[in-house]
Amino acid sequence: MSTLTIQSLWRRSLLIPIAILLAFSTGCRIEQERAGRLPDVDVDVEPGRLPRYDVEGPDVNVRTVERTVVVPRVEVVQETRTVQVPYIDVNLPGAERREQTLTATVRVPSGGYDIDIQNVYMVNNELWVIAQLEEENPNAPRVATTVADRVVINAPEMPVRYYIIGDRLSGNVGDKYRFINNRQAIQKQLSSGRQLYSRPAV
Repeated sequence: MSTLTIQSLWRRSLLIPIAILLAFSTGCRIEQERAGRLPDVDVDVEPGRLPRYDVEGPDVNVRTVERTVVVPRVEVVQETRTVQVPYIDVNLPGAERREQTLTATVRVPSGGYDIDIQNVYMVNNELWVIAQLEEENPNAPRVATTVADRVVINAPEMPVRYYIIGDRLSGNVGDKYRFINNRQAIQKQLSSGRQLYSRPAV
């Protein structure tokens, strides 16, 4: 056998293993997994102050529930009645919630007045309740009574601030309710907060 034939057979025998090696290496796939880590969450709390909640984050659901309440009648006789009231469910992840009834009650000189809770906001870690007081019937009998409206809220515990749009009538004293002439008086603060409830149009 000639030298040329031996060399050519030797080269061919080397090509076959190289081809097999290339086929296996190109068909192989390597996957690298990265270790995950939880996001860092910082909560700043100063002594004697409530933790700040992210007003962008809560999931809010509004429905109605039945509550037994005392309501005034025109004859100024109070009676117990079961009524439908708005129920506001505020879910802030990681925060404990407590159910409470927010009530706006005003002493009025006649049965011609009515009060409605228009909105509930979360502003600077406070619940702001905005109610509208109106005299709907100026000819109603002039007998002192009370009018009230209420909503139920299930939310993290926060201080509650009440604003009544209307005139402060005689007999309404104390700091629980702040009487304002119109909504514009607090609109700037409301714009920086989060609306949790708005009274449906009738």
